[in-house]
Amino acid sequence: MADPNTNILSNEARFSWVRLRTLVMLRWMTIAGQSTALWIAVKVMQVDIRVDLAATVIGIAVAFNIVATVVFPENRRLSERAALLTFLFDLTQLAALLALTGGLMNPFAVLLLTPVVMASTALNLRATILLGLVAVGFISALRVYPAPMQMLSGEVLQAPPILADGFWVALITSVGFLALYSRKIMVEVFSMSQALAATQTALGREQRLTALGGVVAAAAHELGTPLATIKMVSTELADELEGQPELLEDVELIREQANRCRDILHEMGRSGKDDTLMQIAPISALVQEAMEPHLDRGKRIIPRINGRINDGPGADHMLVARQSEIIHGLRNLIQNAVDFSTSTVWVDIAWDKAHLKVHVGDDGPGYPAHIIGRIGDPFMRKRGYVDPNRPGYEGMGLGLFIAKTLLERTGAQLTFANGSEWDESDVPVEMARPTGAIVEVIWPRETLEVSLAQARAPLGENQPFGY
Repeated sequence: MADPNTNILSNEARFSWVRLRTLVMLRWMTIAGQSTALWIAVKVMQVDIRVDLAATVIGIAVAFNIVATVVFPENRRLSERAALLTFLFDLTQLAALLALTGGLMNPFAVLLLTPVVMASTALNLRATILLGLVAVGFISALRVYPAPMQMLSGEVLQAPPILADGFWVALITSVGFLALYSRKIMVEVFSMSQALAATQTALGREQRLTALGGVVAAAAHELGTPLATIKMVSTELADELEGQPELLEDVELIREQANRCRDILHEMGRSGKDDTLMQIAPISALVQEAMEPHLDRGKRIIPRINGRINDGPGADHMLVARQSEIIHGLRNLIQNAVDFSTSTVWVDIAWDKAHLKVHVGDDGPGYPAHIIGRIGDPFMRKRGYVDPNRPGYEGMGLGLFIAKTLLERTGAQLTFANGSEWDESDVPVEMARPTGAIVEVIWPRETLEVSLAQARAPLGENQPFGY
């Protein structure tokens, strides 16, 4: 089980994901490649290279790997600082080897981009920028102080200056572009994984609460008879002990506590034995359950069914499978509407032969125009969204993302829009139309609807509850 004190939305955990053994294995592959290329260049292509110096540079990488393997355990994960220093070592070692083997004219100069791209996926932005600047410095140094290749025959291999300058510009541009591209993709993937983890946590909590409601309902049903028996016997004893005040007081206390147990069970859950309403309920009941946590927050929430005011769940309402995803998703949408509404939130329920629709609208300022196309994406705060009407609101968009994800899992399609200003001063608020933000949730009716025959099925036996 996850530590409840762990913040799943923190980026700090990502900075210790890099395993030392992984970098050691990659470095051994690099060493093997460098050694092979050096041997081919000298023995096959007859290039004049200071083999002693090049071998020394490769040997330093070998020594680094041996020390890392011997000193640290295999499961060692690097901190951000340690990973940055490791990438800096690899970048420096490769730049030194290139300086001895032709500089930027060496075809393997493009490998200078590798540490920067790796850092952009594992380290924070500041570390990535630092490593990128170091890479740009090495590339520029190799251009300013070129080391042309020379054959054993004395022939010098040197590219025209315009080609060398173009390759220098291309490498510098690639450092920025590839680092930005890979980091952007990684941040999107990481943010989405965090948001999905938060969604799963929210859904798991809702499912546990639903399961707990079933346990309470079963307990209320099973304990009803013993409590009734205790109350009946205590009443009979009270009649027989009218002349014994001390014993009568104890009997009255027993009866009072039995009544208290009954009231507690009644408040905690519905009575019944595996009631079908635990699995099947009118759509209005699900909406009402989603509304309940927000009814006392100072805003009026008006539920309407097919344009009529809903005074409570009715037997003739459309029956649907009771799913935690629907309840929690609608609850988040209603919470968002209550947060930003001026005074009123409308929840409209309607259905036809093909679809079930739920609209959640409010009379607030609506969605800002510059983010309406991105509603449903998590962590919008990172792009600078701040609501001037609520300076304390972080505005990450995580609540709407969770609602959208959960509802889409049930087959729904969500549409976000803003209402229009209407002159409805003579229209009762119960019949008014939302002027602020509006969320439309549409399900194919066949995916949710439950037949009346299923709803009237006999009550089942209590099932064991487990985690």
